[in-house]
Amino acid sequence: MSKLLQDKTALVTGGGSGIGRAISMTMAREGAQVAVADFNEDFGRECVEMIVAAGGRAQFLKVDVTDEAQVKSMVEQTVAAFGRLDIACNNAAVSRGNGPIHQFTKEVFDQTLEMCLTNTWLCMKYEIEAMLGQGGGSIVNISSNASLKGQAFNTAYATAKSGVNILTKSSAAEYGDKGIRINAVSPGVIRTPGLEKYFEEQPKIAEGLKKAAVMKRLGEPEEIAEAVVFLGSDRASFITGQLLSVDGGGAVR
Repeated sequence: MSKLLQDKTALVTGGGSGIGRAISMTMAREGAQVAVADFNEDFGRECVEMIVAAGGRAQFLKVDVTDEAQVKSMVEQTVAAFGRLDIACNNAAVSRGNGPIHQFTKEVFDQTLEMCLTNTWLCMKYEIEAMLGQGGGSIVNISSNASLKGQAFNTAYATAKSGVNILTKSSAAEYGDKGIRINAVSPGVIRTPGLEKYFEEQPKIAEGLKKAAVMKRLGEPEEIAEAVVFLGSDRASFITGQLLSVDGGGAVR
C-alpha cells in the first residue's frame, strides 16, 4: 500500500524540534521528501539525520522566517532540491512575553506579532507563489487553542494566533479555485520541551493547563503531526479554510 505522502515534497518551518520535529518525521515516514527549516542549526540537522537514518530523504535549511529574503531563499532552495513544493507547514513561532498586558512593552508585543503572525504570512507569500507555478498544493498553518478563547497572561501570543486563523481562512478563499488548499491545526496543551520550560516559569498557570483537556492528559507532538499530515494529503482534497483543534477536547470546556 502506498504511503500517504508518497513522492510529495514538504517544507516544515520550525521543523527541528518539538511539534515541528514530529511533523517533519511523520511526513517523511509517510513518503515525503522534507525540507526541515529551522533557526537552530543543531536541532535541524539532528532531525534530518534521524529522518535519513530511518530511510527517508530530507534537507536542512537554516532560516529566520521573520526575514523576507531568507524566506524567499528557503522556498527557492526547497524547489531547487526537490523539484516542487507540494505541502508546506508553517509551524515556527516564538512568544516573547507573558504577564499582565499593561506591563508589556510595545517592542515585546510587536516582536510576538512578528514571530507568530507576520512570519506565517511571509512564508505563505512565497509558498503560494511556488504552488501557483505548479498548479496547486496544500498549506497547513499551526495556530493555538489560545486563539479560540484567549489566554490570560499570554495575550500577545493569543492575539497573534487568532490572526493566523483569519489569515488561513481569508487566503483559503483567495486560492481555493487555483488548486491551493489552506488549513490550520490548533494544538491544545502539548508535551514539548518548550512547554516544560513554560511550566517552570509559570507554575500557577501550569496546573490549569494540565487540566485543560477533557481527556485529562497532555497531548503528544505526534498527535499534532498526524493531523497535519492528513490535511496536507490528498485524503483531505475537499477541505480548505478550516481550523482543526487537536486538543483532547479543550476547546469544548
